[in-house]
Amino acid sequence: MRLHLTYHPLLRALAVSFLFALVIPPGSPTQQAPQKQSEKPASKPSPPPEKPENPAQIELLETHYRFEVNGDSRKEVHTRVHINNELGVRQFARINFDYNRSFQSIEIPLVHITHPSGGTADILPSAITDNPNPAVLNAPAYEDVRVKSVRILGLAPGDILEYRIITATSHHPLAPDFWLSHDFARGGIVTQESFEIDLPASRDSKPFTSIAAHDYETIRSGDAAEARLIYLWKRHSTASSSLETSRKIFDLPLASVESDIVLTTFKGWAEFEIAVQKSFEKALQITPQLKAKAIELTHGRGKPEDDLRALYDFVSKNIPTVDLQLDSAGFRSRGAEHILSSGYATPEEKCVLLSALATAVGLRAQPAFTLSGAHPRIAPPTPSILSHPLVMSALAAHVVWLDPSVEVAPFGMIASNMRGGVAVPLHPTTDISFLEDISKDLPFPASQRVRVDAILGADGNLNAKVHYSMRGDNELLLRLTFHKSPKEKWKDLAQLLSLSDGFRGQVTGVTASDPYATKEPFTVEYEITQPKFVDWSKKPVRIPALLPQLGLPDLPAKPAPGVAVSPIELGTPLEVETHMTLHLPTGTTVAPPTGSSVVRDYATFASQYSAKGQTVSASRHINFLQRQVPADRAADYYAFLRAVQNDQAQGFTLDRASPTGPAAKPAASSVAAPPPTPKP
Repeated sequence: MRLHLTYHPLLRALAVSFLFALVIPPGSPTQQAPQKQSEKPASKPSPPPEKPENPAQIELLETHYRFEVNGDSRKEVHTRVHINNELGVRQFARINFDYNRSFQSIEIPLVHITHPSGGTADILPSAITDNPNPAVLNAPAYEDVRVKSVRILGLAPGDILEYRIITATSHHPLAPDFWLSHDFARGGIVTQESFEIDLPASRDSKPFTSIAAHDYETIRSGDAAEARLIYLWKRHSTASSSLETSRKIFDLPLASVESDIVLTTFKGWAEFEIAVQKSFEKALQITPQLKAKAIELTHGRGKPEDDLRALYDFVSKNIPTVDLQLDSAGFRSRGAEHILSSGYATPEEKCVLLSALATAVGLRAQPAFTLSGAHPRIAPPTPSILSHPLVMSALAAHVVWLDPSVEVAPFGMIASNMRGGVAVPLHPTTDISFLEDISKDLPFPASQRVRVDAILGADGNLNAKVHYSMRGDNELLLRLTFHKSPKEKWKDLAQLLSLSDGFRGQVTGVTASDPYATKEPFTVEYEITQPKFVDWSKKPVRIPALLPQLGLPDLPAKPAPGVAVSPIELGTPLEVETHMTLHLPTGTTVAPPTGSSVVRDYATFASQYSAKGQTVSASRHINFLQRQVPADRAADYYAFLRAVQNDQAQGFTLDRASPTGPAAKPAASSVAAPPPTPKP
């Protein structure tokens, strides 16, 4: 069981499979990771294996941006793709382009297919559709957020697909400022790539680049007010380099820029913050109707934190989240009163509504945006670095960070990848620092309790009831997974959970607590049956303690010469207790293993095993007390790790007389395989 760092491995798998279905639409072209061939020892020298071909090879990718003084822009992308196999056909059977028609337009002047035989075909305009983004079908306020799609009929392996897409932006909410971020393709997906930025020289903007993009050409044209600057990159797949490798070679700060190429007209983060703040000013205005609603929701509670909790519960649980990208509306929001009356909102609009309601009753609260990748103290100011909206509220004793978009997050809890980072808040004045540190701590101690009650029958079949109770990061993801899944799918979720924890068999029933009941730990309970868990005819029988394995991080890999050794990351402090009770058939004798105890200042571990009559008990308790182990204590941690692993490798030895009498001679032992230890 994944009991530290971020999430349980099953929960991660659930999230990935669930989110993959939501995020990757069928037929969307996606970048494929290079496949890795297995290596087999050869008895004689053989030629190196051929590199597996990509499903589709982009032979040419040309991107051209042109910006104007007023912030308007035109982006043109020309692509030529060689379709290698049927997977490539499926990837490019439909290509989709997101845009917001309130300030953008998309033209598709060319979609052309060349067949290996030399024949050609042009895609007709009737194959192009323009519809609202599927996420806004029940949210008419966002009908300008759209997807233009091209259905590519008649595509086959060996074909060359060529298309040209033009996106025009006019009167963007943050104009006249503009920005862009671009990453070069890696993994050999693109054979030849060119990237060009054409902008007025008067804007005096120079691109920030990674080492992988430092080599570019600068061209100046025109005079005086008409002068323009062109920045041009040309790359071939054989000359492409890895940004991560370059950083290791040159010992550069990690994430100095969030993309290979970043261009922005914002002169600093304070200027950028003011621009975003102005964009949200009207949305945060307090109206009489909004104030009346805030008073209604908080009446009689008294304490500021109780008032904030009541408002948070209302916005997170009663205003459904419309899952759109942060920049879909161009960093523009509807007014808080309009959001309230419509009954739905994007993540940033839920933060706007919560902040406005809190302000209406005298609380200090404001939207804030977390950052992805690059750190603002060394990265250029650009909206593309903004990752996720939160609400920052300053109470008397501390600052509370809230994420109402999750809908089922406990009060004061945000995802682990945002904790310990920094955020850009929308301050009411400009004389306050533009950055805020996000706390690493959870609003409550993180804990996990697992209880297994099992019965082993005389027929060797195992029936068990497994109960989970969670507080912390696993709790959040588990709540979200069950919240997003219909009840008829809960048994499938429990089946995956059981497999992840090493329990084989068939789940026959599952219950879970209300995902909205966030004041209490989230609980899941399922029943599972496993036929032929043991074969009593073979003696003796060894079984593991029927408990999820405690996953601990391995020692970090040995670093390259001259590179500092990294500390061992344990993650958020977490207490884990697991307990098993197993009832055996009459006439069974048991030899339990010996418990152990290991104490360190960074973690403690203890186990107990016992047998009384026909009842077997086992418990393990681990408590991660610190977030990391210093690198110079790696040997001590390794000893701790080995002690825990050795304890978990122990099992119970069972013996039972057969119905016709004791066996004359012991046979080979029957060993039930222990649950596998999940990888960190």
